[in-house]
Order: sequence, then structure tokens, then C-alpha cells
Amino acid sequence: MGCSGVLKWLVAALAFYAPLVFGHSYQSHQVLDDALVIDTDRGQLTLRFHHPAVVEAFYQTDGVKQLPSFTLPEDSRALSAQLSEADNRLHFGTDELTVKVQKRPLRLSYYRDGRRLVGEEAGLFQHETLRGFRFDLTDDEKLLGGGQRVLGMDRRGHRLPLYNQAHYGYSTESEQMYFSIPGVISSNNYALVFDNSATGVMDLGATEKNVLQFEAVAGRTGYIVAAGEHLPDIVDNYVSASGKPPLPPRWALGSFASRFGYRSEQEVRDTVKAYRDLAIPLDALVIDLFWFGEDIQGHMGNLAWDKKHWPDPEKMLSDLRADGVKTILITEPFVLTTSKRWDEAVREDVLAKNFGGKPKTFDFYFGNTGIIDVFDPKAKAWFWNIYKELTDQGIAGWWGDLGEPEVHPSDTLHAIGTADEIHNAYGHEWARLVYEGWRADYPETRPFIMMRAGSTGSQRYGMIPWTGDVERSWAGLEPQVELALQMSLFGFGYIHSDLGGFAGGEQFDPELYIRWLQYGVFQPVYRPHAQEEIAPEPVFHDGLTQDIAREYINLRYRLLPYNYTLAYRHSMDGTPLMRPLIYAEPDNLKLLDERNSYLWGDAFLVAPVTERGVREWPVRLPEGVWFDYWSGERYEGDRELKVAVDMRMIPVLVKAGSFIPKAPLTQSLDHYTGEKLELHYYADASVSRATGELFDDDGESYDSLHVGDYEHLQFVAEQSETALTISLSREGDYSGRPHSREITLVVHHAPKGFEQVLLDGEPLDAEYVNHDRASGHWDVRFEWSGAEAELEFR
Repeated sequence: MGCSGVLKWLVAALAFYAPLVFGHSYQSHQVLDDALVIDTDRGQLTLRFHHPAVVEAFYQTDGVKQLPSFTLPEDSRALSAQLSEADNRLHFGTDELTVKVQKRPLRLSYYRDGRRLVGEEAGLFQHETLRGFRFDLTDDEKLLGGGQRVLGMDRRGHRLPLYNQAHYGYSTESEQMYFSIPGVISSNNYALVFDNSATGVMDLGATEKNVLQFEAVAGRTGYIVAAGEHLPDIVDNYVSASGKPPLPPRWALGSFASRFGYRSEQEVRDTVKAYRDLAIPLDALVIDLFWFGEDIQGHMGNLAWDKKHWPDPEKMLSDLRADGVKTILITEPFVLTTSKRWDEAVREDVLAKNFGGKPKTFDFYFGNTGIIDVFDPKAKAWFWNIYKELTDQGIAGWWGDLGEPEVHPSDTLHAIGTADEIHNAYGHEWARLVYEGWRADYPETRPFIMMRAGSTGSQRYGMIPWTGDVERSWAGLEPQVELALQMSLFGFGYIHSDLGGFAGGEQFDPELYIRWLQYGVFQPVYRPHAQEEIAPEPVFHDGLTQDIAREYINLRYRLLPYNYTLAYRHSMDGTPLMRPLIYAEPDNLKLLDERNSYLWGDAFLVAPVTERGVREWPVRLPEGVWFDYWSGERYEGDRELKVAVDMRMIPVLVKAGSFIPKAPLTQSLDHYTGEKLELHYYADASVSRATGELFDDDGESYDSLHVGDYEHLQFVAEQSETALTISLSREGDYSGRPHSREITLVVHHAPKGFEQVLLDGEPLDAEYVNHDRASGHWDVRFEWSGAEAELEFR
């Protein structure tokens, strides 16, 4: 073959293998609608800022199908950014984040305050249906993220499947679970989220030590970079761009009764009566799948009450609601061919299809089934109408189960793509249809939407996820903090576990059960749930178990003002309710690896006991001064210590300078008024100034944050050698606000030698003051109208 023949063969070969070409080549650029649009030899690259510290990079290769963004809201608009050009580079950015675009070869890198955060190694790659990105990693970089996995906090060195998948009975190890997140947050102070819903893999330096590689079989070729000075800033900025989680109804922070499952109306009524008879608070009851069928198999998709065992559901729901108990129903996305709605679902054309255009059917544990196409507008409307009918009967909240989906054959066709293209966004779109349906038909109230799976961005639809079917064992309890912390950093602040464990366990272990319920007081949703071989509700166990459970559930109800304020803060800036210890000491990267101790808000540090029979438990303390919540013992931070424990307590510490508001105990949060308030302050000479807050509203109005229909109380403490001053102020108003509060100010560990307390400069009568000189403990009672007030101890 001559030279010309070789050249022709080479050109033909290169054309044939064109899909193997990596990256794009720069041709030109322009700014359109505040976005930088770069024309390349293979399509377009668009850069949009959705927040001053959050930018989206979206590669659109000619002829390659793209799906919509699930991570970013549909109404998200680009913010203006500055563009400059020099030599072979474009600089496009804000005061908080800059994208440096190398033209040839086309590569993007990201800078904050002149420091490189991360950059594309080879950028976009595509081969036939496979697509993805490669990024550089630095040698000492730690990576959080990936969603639900049991791997340790630093996920560097792992190759993570991105396919939401049930892991029944998991314990101390799991690489693939119910809710995968295609993104990481780096110790180098950036978040990188791949905006792709397809089946894929995220390789975090497992195959190549210093390369982060994202791979997917299809889907959107875009990603998002968020920057910040520290981890809390990154979380705030990312959630501000992808959508802030709405406030849940206040009752969601109360005590739940739940099991797999209540089999009849009478069983439900008996359970609620047991809670009330034993004076254990209760605000919600969750009904599993027996509400639409008397056994497990054959009925899924009925989505209507089984009147044999639930003869008068509306009366039951009304009676429970009158007793302060809200009812939550399970639903699944599957309609069995044996269900009462199968013919209707086929007739209304709401099921995903096979390649012949007929409803796709397949077998799984519950029977032969189809799956509702939640990406199809008419299927959404059909499904929501069922929800609405039941909500009108009195249902207060919804539980979406098996929404990974648990079984999802690759040859299933949805309105916008195949199962493999949209699998990881199925739960997201399901939550969206419930949320948007609720907002349209019940605009005055907040939805409650508990889902087992979703995707990045699902938090803006009020999704409340849980950690799935955990093994009922000590090994199942052990990873719960890790799972919650990893999810919380991506906006899912209401992540929680089935308290007591769900799967297996033929013999009741009271110590395990009590330890799990103790931990549950300091997690976002308090919901014991399990297979029914062992009762998950504390009311069906022995007296000691009931007494300890009651003590801790009572504490949770007393902490309602504190916990509700955590929910407010989560909605305002994405700050999780459960927080990694690094939130207390943002520059201490060693704290990123801590998977047992965590922060509950700013004030509490909690270390759940996850081993049988221990008498002391390790606690990692960040810097500062900390007090044992139970004993008052003072500890200097920045160290590890072992705290003595017994059956009635787990390590709970309070940071010096913390304000903790408490309320009187109620048996249902329906009776919460805010008229009486205990305000606890933990004083220490190491803290010269401290602040605290309390959020309050009517507990149910959806628009309270948007229209300012709420009250924000602010507290300030200033301490010197001669005086301690605590100031109270308030802003805002709402219908039903207490016009006066009876305040009991409790000061812990005040300096000794103080003998007097003044309210706005006037000494308080002795009958309103209780002072223990030995401990420095003060109780001060007064009426507060909401005007600025100052108490001085001297």
C-alpha cells in the first residue's frame, strides 16, 4: 500500500473511531443571557452561575441525547459573571468562584481567591453510549459523598456504583444502597456534583490514584462545582443553588409509631391507646402495606382501603387526629397485574412500556407487576388524584417505598428515556409529583413526604429519606451516624433510621433497642420501625424499657423549640440538623474522619453507644469547653476522652456558650403553644460573648418563611469577671403568637460570687430567683412581652 493509500486508510479509521475522541476543541465564544457559551468542534459548552459560588458546566455534543437537569430547579436562572480573555485562556467568574477555560486543548479549572480547587484532567469523554468526566485529585485530598454507603467518612479510594438499589439487612459494610449521590465534597473546599440520572460509576481514585472519574451509560453531560471557605459554606452554597428544603410540619419532629405492619383498624387504635395510657408522647402513626390488602403478595397497586380490616377509615383518621395523632400511609410505584387497579392503569396509559409499546411487566417479590411512569404528565395526574382522594379522607403524610425502584428492568421505557437513563431520578420525580400536587391542592399546609430513594436536588421537594432495611443488630446500629452525616451534607437533613433496626432479630435485645432509641432522640425523625416479629413500639415492651424510652422521648418533646429552630436553619441555609464535628472546628481536617460522634445543632455533641455491655464510651471533642449534659462535668476540648455510661445514658455534651430553649412536656405537639419557655445558658469564662436563636411560627403554614409570618427570638450573653449579661430580643410576628411568655432563664456554671440578678436594671424579687451558690446554677423567672430585655448577674 502506497503513502496515499495509507493516508486514506488512516483518515477512514479515524472517522470510524471518532466516538473515541476525547474532549472538545475550542472555536469561539459569546455571552448569552449571562451564560458563557463556547462553540466547539463537537457542539457547545455552556457555563452558568446559579449562585456566586456555584457554577454549572454543560457539554452538549452534537447528536447526543441530553436529559433535563434534576439537580437544579427548572426556574433557575444564570447570574451575571465577568469575562476576561488572555492568550489561550478565558476567565469567567464572580468574586467567589472563577472558571479558567484553557482553549486548546479545551479544559476547565476552578479557582477561589486565586487558589486552584479542582480541574478537568481530560474533561469530557464519550464512546458510543458511555460518557463521563475525569478530574485531577491532589495527593492528600479527602472526599465525602456518594450518598448512602457504609465505607467510612472518607470515600477516597473507592469505586462506587451509581444505581439506587435496596440492600436488605445491611450492617457494617455496604458499597451500594438505596440512595446514591453522584457527587463529592472535598477537603480542598469544593463540591463536585455530576448532574446525571443514569446508571453509572464514580471512581474516587480507586483505579488511578489521583483521578476522579465519573462514568454513565447515558444521561446529561453536565456537572456542578460549588465552592466555599469551609464545609458549612459549601453546603449552604450548593443547597442555595439546587434548592432549599422546605420546613416540614412541626408534628414531624414528634414521636412516631410504625411497623411492618398494622393489619387492622383495631390494631392501630390499640397502639395509640397504649401510648396514651403509658403517657409516652405520640404525634404520628405510619400504616404499612396491609391497608390495601390482608397479606403481602398480590395486592400492591390497589391503593384503596381493605374494608374487611379497615371498615371505617375516615372515622378512624378523624378520631386519631382529634387525639393529636397524624396518619401516614405507604404507597409504592408498582401496580400488580392482580391488583384492583391494573385494568384502570392500562386503560389510562399510566404505566411504563416495553419495546412493543405495551405495559412493561415483570416479576418480583410481591407479584407480577408494571410500574407507574412518573415522568409522564398523565401518569402523574392519575397517581396524584389517588393521593388527593385519600388526603381528603384525612391522611396527613405520605410514605413512598421501593422507589429506587427496587426492580427496574433495563428494557423498561419511560416518557423521557429508558430505565437505565433515568433510574436514579425515579424517586426524585415521584417526590416531585406528590409535592407539586400537594402544593396545588393544599397550598396552606406543608406536605410530609418520606421516600427511600431520590437524587441530587430532591431536597427541594421536601423529601424525608431514611436509611433503609437495616439489620436489627449492633452491627446495624453502628453505621447509622455515618449514613446520616453523608446524606445531610447534600441537603437531606431529615435522613433518619428505623429505630431499633428493621430486618431479622428473632429475640428481643433490650439493650440494643434502648441504645437505638436513645440515639433517635438526637436524629431528625423519631420513628421506631421493624418487622413485626419483635414489636418496634416501646409501649409493647417491659417496664424498664418503657421507662427509659419515655424519659428520652420526653426529652425530645422538651427540646422542641431547639429542634424546630434547627429545622428553620436547615431551610434557610441548608445547615444539617446532624452535623460532622468539623462544623465546630472548620480548619481541623482530622475531624472529617469522625463517624461516631456528631453535632446535633450547634449546642449538642452526641456519641451513640453501639456496643453491648460497655461502661465507658469514646468521645472525640473539638476545641473549646464542653459540659456533660447529664452530670455537668466540665471538659477541655481538642482531645479524645472516655465517658462513663450506664443503661440510662449515652454521652451527650453541651458546648460552653450554648443557648438551649426548652418547652413544657406535651403528649402531642398539637398542644405546643410557646407561652412557657425554659432558656438554658451554659456559661464559662472561656466564652466572653455567645449568641443563640429560636424560631417559632404556627407549625403548619407553607408560606411562613416566604412571607415572614414567623417570629425570630435572639439571645446574647456577655461575660466578664464582674458580670454576666443576657439579652433577649425578637423580630417578626405571626397569627397566634404568644403576646407574652413566661420565661425561666436557667444559667449553668455561672461564676461564683454573683449574688444578684437585675432585669432591665431593677433587682428581681427573691421569690423569682433560685440560686445555688456551690454550683453557680441560677433559675430566674419573669414575664417577657417580647420587647428587648436584659438580665444582669453580678
